[in-house]
Amino acid sequence: MDTSPWQTWLAASVLRRSAASYDAYLQRHGYSPGITHAYRHAVGHFARWVTEEHLELRRLDESVVRRFLTTHLPECRCPARCQRTVLMVQPALKHLLQVLRANGSIPARRVGGSPAIHEELERFTAYLDDVCGLAARTRAGRRWWVGQFLTDRFGQGPIAVHRLTPRDMLDFLGRHGGRYTPGTAGVQASALRTYLRFRAARYADRVNALLAAIPTVASWRLASLPTALTPEEVARFLGAFDRRRPSGQRGYAMARCLLDLGLRASEVVALQLEDLNWQDGTVRIVAGKSRRVDVLPLPVLTGRAIVTYLRQARPPSPCRAVFVRDRAPHDVPITPDIVRYAIQQAFVRCGLGGRSLGPHTLRRTTATQMRLAGASLKHIADVLRHRSLDTTTIYTKLDRPQLATVAAPWPGGLS
Repeated sequence: MDTSPWQTWLAASVLRRSAASYDAYLQRHGYSPGITHAYRHAVGHFARWVTEEHLELRRLDESVVRRFLTTHLPECRCPARCQRTVLMVQPALKHLLQVLRANGSIPARRVGGSPAIHEELERFTAYLDDVCGLAARTRAGRRWWVGQFLTDRFGQGPIAVHRLTPRDMLDFLGRHGGRYTPGTAGVQASALRTYLRFRAARYADRVNALLAAIPTVASWRLASLPTALTPEEVARFLGAFDRRRPSGQRGYAMARCLLDLGLRASEVVALQLEDLNWQDGTVRIVAGKSRRVDVLPLPVLTGRAIVTYLRQARPPSPCRAVFVRDRAPHDVPITPDIVRYAIQQAFVRCGLGGRSLGPHTLRRTTATQMRLAGASLKHIADVLRHRSLDTTTIYTKLDRPQLATVAAPWPGGLS
């Protein structure tokens, strides 16, 4: 039996012992035979280049892959046929690095600047989780901002918070915060405050002067009306999903969860099959920002959309998440980014793409429709699972007739 060139290249490289693990990884994640064959070709091509470059296995990482993609592929003169398409090679090598790290063949990926900064961010992230109880997405955001600050201030050197001055804080915020909206600048400032409090709690650093130097960003939460869709726009939006296709059925079911239940994108992702109680007609929400468990009625249209997706479009998968990828790997749940992309593309298809709309727009639409139908703020807060009723007060601005009854008249009437 003849051996393909890519198989020969792989067998003669430092990757030969990982070939079986890579094949098992692709099979376990449900990749089709065609994609599996293309990925193997890509890895074989990469193996030949690694051998020519005399690279050690433990040196392989994202930077090496990037060099292969940007310097070798455009000028590739390798003999015989080999996989040169970046759109195919890049994901193939991304999975290869995951397999190599899972096998312990290469070190774990470091995110951040120096090793000292990486370790500091790991400790800070654990603090955000264990002490502050922040959601994963919030932890990731604050970690990113603090990583930017530490890299800016200390680079590859040791972290020395005691050497920081109020001017250092102002310089960083002034150079990096001016390009952001007030909301984003406020998140940036909040991340730095949280980090300084972490340092004070863990290392007893004196940070009062540094905390005082971080300005409070003016952002009036109730300054504008909440962005929401009209009933006609809702109908156009829901009609933008092609429910003849599996991806359309999944997108429509996710949209109904966002619109009918007022879920966040992260809560849609976290829905498990066990959370759906078909006998009682309820759904359990266990992944809210407050980390509490809520049970909500499951509307008929929402339940019907989910059932249609589960029966007709959801691929076989051991994953217990309601919504999984429609392309391999099927054994992992979707991410919030997939939810956002599906919703934003539906807005584009229905002609609403020119506005800044996303999954949270559907949540606001739920609250707006409830308020205009006469629901109380307490009822809206319960459905949206707001921890504070103050968060829901923006929807009072939608009830203009009621506001008119409490508005004080102008002294002396109109002149």
